[in-house]
Amino acid sequence: MDFAPIAALALLEAMSSKTAFVTGATGLLGRQVLQAFDKAGWTAVGSGFSRAKPPAILKVDLEDQTAIDSALDETKPHVIIHCAANRFPDKCDADPDGTRALNIAASRRIALAAQSRSILLIYISTDYVFAGRPGEAPYEADATPIPTNLYGQTKLAGEKAVLEVCGNRGLGVILRVPVLYGHAETNAESAVNVLIDAVWKACDKDANITMDDWSLRYPTNSEDVARVLVDIATRYLVADEARVAMPKVLQFSSEYRITKFQMCQLFAEILGLPFDGMTGTGEDKSAALPRPYDTHLSTKALKELGIDVKTMDFQDWWYGSISVE
Repeated sequence: MDFAPIAALALLEAMSSKTAFVTGATGLLGRQVLQAFDKAGWTAVGSGFSRAKPPAILKVDLEDQTAIDSALDETKPHVIIHCAANRFPDKCDADPDGTRALNIAASRRIALAAQSRSILLIYISTDYVFAGRPGEAPYEADATPIPTNLYGQTKLAGEKAVLEVCGNRGLGVILRVPVLYGHAETNAESAVNVLIDAVWKACDKDANITMDDWSLRYPTNSEDVARVLVDIATRYLVADEARVAMPKVLQFSSEYRITKFQMCQLFAEILGLPFDGMTGTGEDKSAALPRPYDTHLSTKALKELGIDVKTMDFQDWWYGSISVE
């Protein structure tokens, strides 16, 4: 007799009584995470700020410890998925104080609240914690991080804050992911989706748009990340006290490799647009900070946990999802 389906059913029933709390639930990833936990039978509650929609998405100021504590006491979650972050390198450089407040200080507040209530905390981090020098990738989860920009530096500091507070009890887990794409309310929500706007501008042969054709990217769909997060939460909660011996740092990524310029070429092809107004650029050796060339993440640790690391086909997804309007 095959007990696997029975075990899987029992696992689903056990998780149906669990609650997940998702920060940044109005963003590109957070929305998908909220939907994925709900679809898996959990009670899923999110938090946001400017785009909060109570009661499903509570308005919570992550700079206010009391507000965080109150939200967790009200919802009583078993796991927190911390998606909220300033995640665009250019915006981080433009607002370094605000970036540190959200990516580091707020993460520490959430970790303190989680630890004091014995709540599992999964912190979303980035491949940009690595330098991305040619020949170094793929990076294993235990590789030494050397971020080259403020975004990567603050996300690494957030990782350390979470593990310092929650790591000893197995309550803190890091999930690093690369650049994300997927269903967005506006193209600007994703560093991939926003390239569609550049492609439209490039219809003008005199647009003189330049696009990076040197750095390698591994765009990963936000729905795939959300699915993996449900699997991680399930395995770590089922493990209970044994999770203290489980990996504290995990990584998830597509294996599909492409440059930003090549993405633009694909979008122009799908949309049937001329592409004369854009040219690809190589390595910028004059840059004050070296741009990461290849920060590809190894998914070995997830595979060892038995978690499915397959991802959607990038080209197929865009052919089925892109709007020609």
